[in-house]
Amino acid sequence: MATKKRTTPNAEPKVGKGGEPHQLDAGTTLTTNQGVAISDDQNSLRIGDRGPTLLEDFILREKITHFDHERIPERIVHARGSAAHGYFQPTKSLANLSKADFLQNPRKRIPVFARFSTVAGGAGSVDTPRDVRGFAVKFYTDEGNFDLVGVNMPVFFIQDTMKFPDLIHAVKMEPDRGFPQAASAHDTFWDWASLTPESTHMLLWIMSDRAIPRSLRMIDGFGVHTFRLVNAEGKSTFVKFHWRPTIGAQSTTWDEAVKLAGADPDFHRRDLYEAIESGDFPEWTLCIQSFDDKRRIELEKALSMDVLDPTKLIPEELVPLETIGKMVLDRNPDNFFAETEQVAFCPSHVVPGIDFTDDALLQGRLFSYLDTQISRLGGPNFHQLPINAPKCPFHNMQRDGIHQMQVPKGRVSYEPASLDDGEGPRENPTRGFTTFPARPLGDGTKVRQRAATFADHYSQARLFYRSMTEPEQNHIVDAFSFELGKVETQKVRTRMLGRLQLVDKHLCSRVEAKLGMEGEHDTLTPAMAPVDLDESPTLSLLKKANPTLRGRKVGVLVADGSDEKLVAQLRERIEKEGGTLAVIAPKVGGWKPKGRGGKAGSKRQPADMALVSSPSIFFDAVALVLDKELAEILAEDAGAVEWVRNAFAHCKVIGHTVGSAPLLAEAGVDPDEGIVSLEGAKGVGSFVNTAKKQRIWDREPQLHATT
Repeated sequence: MATKKRTTPNAEPKVGKGGEPHQLDAGTTLTTNQGVAISDDQNSLRIGDRGPTLLEDFILREKITHFDHERIPERIVHARGSAAHGYFQPTKSLANLSKADFLQNPRKRIPVFARFSTVAGGAGSVDTPRDVRGFAVKFYTDEGNFDLVGVNMPVFFIQDTMKFPDLIHAVKMEPDRGFPQAASAHDTFWDWASLTPESTHMLLWIMSDRAIPRSLRMIDGFGVHTFRLVNAEGKSTFVKFHWRPTIGAQSTTWDEAVKLAGADPDFHRRDLYEAIESGDFPEWTLCIQSFDDKRRIELEKALSMDVLDPTKLIPEELVPLETIGKMVLDRNPDNFFAETEQVAFCPSHVVPGIDFTDDALLQGRLFSYLDTQISRLGGPNFHQLPINAPKCPFHNMQRDGIHQMQVPKGRVSYEPASLDDGEGPRENPTRGFTTFPARPLGDGTKVRQRAATFADHYSQARLFYRSMTEPEQNHIVDAFSFELGKVETQKVRTRMLGRLQLVDKHLCSRVEAKLGMEGEHDTLTPAMAPVDLDESPTLSLLKKANPTLRGRKVGVLVADGSDEKLVAQLRERIEKEGGTLAVIAPKVGGWKPKGRGGKAGSKRQPADMALVSSPSIFFDAVALVLDKELAEILAEDAGAVEWVRNAFAHCKVIGHTVGSAPLLAEAGVDPDEGIVSLEGAKGVGSFVNTAKKQRIWDREPQLHATT
């Protein structure tokens, strides 16, 4: 069959002088709400093409302000969240890099409140869609609150805040029909994405397993932007923040994520709550990548990128992670609304020793988040709500406003003043926050444009895809195929396939084959030709995964007559490894263990869950403790067969007794290394050690051989 190629003129925007034109057709002139024609809706106004964003940019402020106020009182993004209290503890003093007080004393614990969230869905959506996860932490330090507001991926879709309303409008429910909810698999998102080359790297991440996490306790967190650390001598160091879960990062399969949405829409929220209630406290290490200005220049040259570009990352192989502390979440909120819903995070909340860079996305967030909280929480005094209030004293001349909960005294509400006899708050040059005196990069001219160093949109996307294991690459192909398969408009599909062709030809051809669109990709000319970077194994979840059962759950299927001693052995060994065991019985009322003579006894044991309400998708591994007679009965139960079939299809380890064979056979389970006998002295140990692998990915090609 001859290859069909479509050519889209100027489909790849040019970056640098002339802005980023991507007009497809001339249409109605875009204007502000005051009717002023807009010449550039892609770039904020800054000093030089790499400099800070200007407050005078009335176009950006109008656009982002309107966006900030679109939902009342629900968050526009990150509406569905789960949160917990805890503490942060430095592992060492970071005085050489930062004067921030909370990074100095390894013996001191700093209270924190962390909130995890989906992005696209509303507050009433589900926990497990394919989506970015918000990862926001409020540090209540002695010098004020520091909010590290990030996500579970190290990059983002856009380079400039000017495009954030467009991104969210595209991915949200389509405005003329009100669906789909919490999903990117629709025309408006992929239309926008296919016309926005800078989103390509993030698209690979969102189509990867990172977007369907197993648990909020098992996600990484990233500050995304490049920040500054400033020490007591005034020396500045560039820094990127990374959170790493101590029990390891893990994802579900797509089929599991879909089924979890139906079986338990609150799966992640419940998992986090129950882990904390049981004393199995979630824990993360806080790591940094730090580098000086000389190293910045070397990295930018080696990676053909700009470190201020939030659509790019710095591979750990080039700048290794340095552990600086740990966070432990050990207390659930007392009231969901008062704390989880009313908590307000703002990237502009920093303390002395932490400062910003001229990243254009970060610059816009510094304005946008504060504006959003004023709208969502009803006024400028949201900082007085208990969950938002700093735990150190705060004093200023700000007064009145809606929801004022304090009673300021005295006649002076201004500064400088002499009528307060010197007792009022005054600026403090010694202790106060001082901005690092960085020189803006560029020539200092006011412009709406991006530097040429922001023009490479494909090299890191290619790096990410080629750093994945074969199963992870397969999942990315499947994800793109599903998402684009839901797109009704052919030109959007062909344009997006053109983007994938620039990332990796093999990736593009595989997606085309699954869509039945072989060779139908648009031919696009990139603004900057991609380069092949060295693979980064640390980008792969599977390559860096350590065998463990910590934080994992094992479901054990029993029935009347099952072996109680074997269940007890499983529980002891699994809990010793840091996991938990749940007993699943046909009925929630419990089960009668095997007694004398091999028959079910009269004493009933409690079950943790009933088979009908606890599908195997809830568990990381499963075990069948059944004799032949019980297995034959359950083999005629569609629910029991589906329970086992799903565990096998999701590549989970299955432990079994010899008597379980009829149920395994009915479920279509074929022997492999993940089907482990529980019999004999080493049976339980063998099952547990195999279960620590978490998935048997070698099984997956056989499962999909006919699809």
